[in-house]
Amino acid sequence: MNNEQASVDMIKSIPPLIPDRLDEARDYFADDFRWHYVNEHLPELNKTYEGVEGLKQFFIDLANKTGGSFNVRIKDAQALGNEFVIAHALPNMTLDGQSFETDAAVIWRIVGGKISEAWDIPGVNSAIRMDEGPAISSLPK
Repeated sequence: MNNEQASVDMIKSIPPLIPDRLDEARDYFADDFRWHYVNEHLPELNKTYEGVEGLKQFFIDLANKTGGSFNVRIKDAQALGNEFVIAHALPNMTLDGQSFETDAAVIWRIVGGKISEAWDIPGVNSAIRMDEGPAISSLPK
């Protein structure tokens, strides 16, 4: 297996571990790992989280915000050379009484076989309501 495929496989293995089993993937992450969540609609979460503990805290905060309804699956993931994997993620959750799914791009940087950094960028204008069906124009604020 080449490094690119190994990186993609590593990234695809993470979502089932969120949030309670991330410690099982601790060896995947560099000690100075950073998770950048980019979402102006959730300003209390829109920041950089440090280390695996920070990543765990992000998912705890997100679970608290969504009443524990958050989950995510990866629709597709592709290596961009040896350093990056871009994942098309499909997070779904209930937020402010609205259940929806949206697209997200998660860009993972892998250095020396370890995840050193990731940028989580959810689609904020393309959420699909799951409770009633029609598209909504943006995520709840």
